[in-house]
Amino acid sequence: MESTVTTEPSRNPAAPSRPGYGQLLRTRGAWTFLLPGFAARQPFAMLTISIVLLVQHTTGSYGAAGAAAAATGVSMALFAPYSGRLADRYGQRAVLIPGVLVHTLAGLTLTALALAHAPLWALFLAAVPTGASVPQVGPMVRARWGVKLQGSPLMTTAAAFESVTDELTFVVGPLLATALCTAVTPSAGLITEAALTLVGGLLFAAQKSTQPAVDAAAGGHARVRHASALRVPGVRVLIVTFLGIGSVFGGMQVSLAAFTGSIGEPGLNGVLYGVFAAGNMLSGVACGAIAWKVAPQRRLVVGYAALALTASALWTAHSVLLLAALGLLVGMSIAPSLITGYTLVDSLVPAGARTEAFTWLTGAVALGQAAAVTVAGQLEDRLWDGAGFLVPMAGTVLALVTLVALRSLLAGPQRNRTVARGVGHRVPVTVD
Repeated sequence: MESTVTTEPSRNPAAPSRPGYGQLLRTRGAWTFLLPGFAARQPFAMLTISIVLLVQHTTGSYGAAGAAAAATGVSMALFAPYSGRLADRYGQRAVLIPGVLVHTLAGLTLTALALAHAPLWALFLAAVPTGASVPQVGPMVRARWGVKLQGSPLMTTAAAFESVTDELTFVVGPLLATALCTAVTPSAGLITEAALTLVGGLLFAAQKSTQPAVDAAAGGHARVRHASALRVPGVRVLIVTFLGIGSVFGGMQVSLAAFTGSIGEPGLNGVLYGVFAAGNMLSGVACGAIAWKVAPQRRLVVGYAALALTASALWTAHSVLLLAALGLLVGMSIAPSLITGYTLVDSLVPAGARTEAFTWLTGAVALGQAAAVTVAGQLEDRLWDGAGFLVPMAGTVLALVTLVALRSLLAGPQRNRTVARGVGHRVPVTVD
């Protein structure tokens, strides 16, 4: 078996302690999973907005559209950690192939029911398997980085790179979905999402050489499967912070659609959301290039405070330019929190539970987004245009309070003791 750390510069004592993106991308075998991984995760950014635009078109209600999208998000949040645990135990390929097939079929069924003006309960029935089967490609890519870079200072760079990649999908995805739904047909976004999931997911699953070994961190399945990442207190704190981030994504999607519709410019929805995601992506690039000297726990608190502050101003915007500027600032405040959170979870859990840990965070974002689209949709229907922007404010402020109160659970000395309990085996570590 080849070494998990393949970047020779990281073995050089003279190498910088904070390597950059160039060194990361020279990691042997990285491109074999990065390119198909990018294609496979692209549909994730299209799913919610495609459902919102399609169901709103067929029902005329943002509340119904938000509820249908929320059913998808809740089911994804509930099933994603189990998908991650199964991937850790049986291998990513074994979980991914049936998942993309189920997701494609469920997404097309949801599209057909919406076009047939089926009752809301029928849309819910189709939305549940659609969300439950969303391929967890982002966490799987992060897990592959973890195997490749075990013990390397490139791990923080990889976390930043993955956050940038995620945000690039949130630049392209909403723009593509909105363009398809408004310029082609309201169902085009969801149909394209299903097709991309099928093709991209199967291509990623075909990359068997970089898949983490199912026994990479353990000598026996029976004992490892009980060491859930959710047992780590720090992971639970991060889940709360990521719920708040999800409230921003969900609140922005519904509220931007309602705002641009109210001014007669629905095509601007994708543009404004793209500006928001571009800010996230740009700050993610910067975070990955900075040699941080501040502890990650402190960075998380400071970054999240900035997010809560900027998100609290969204509801005051009454023009496209002001909303674009605020959206840019909100986006720039998200990436530092995401990157720091993923970096912390890398050291909170052993490699054998890493995919599960990442899916808990991804699921938390989806759950926060699901709750946000539901509440924001109701506020848009019942109050004024833009009232849905109150949701990101409430979600981030509540999460910030929790983070500040429980930040000590993210402290380094407690992490190793927590994850070692009940595992019953020795995890190999790289020693310089």
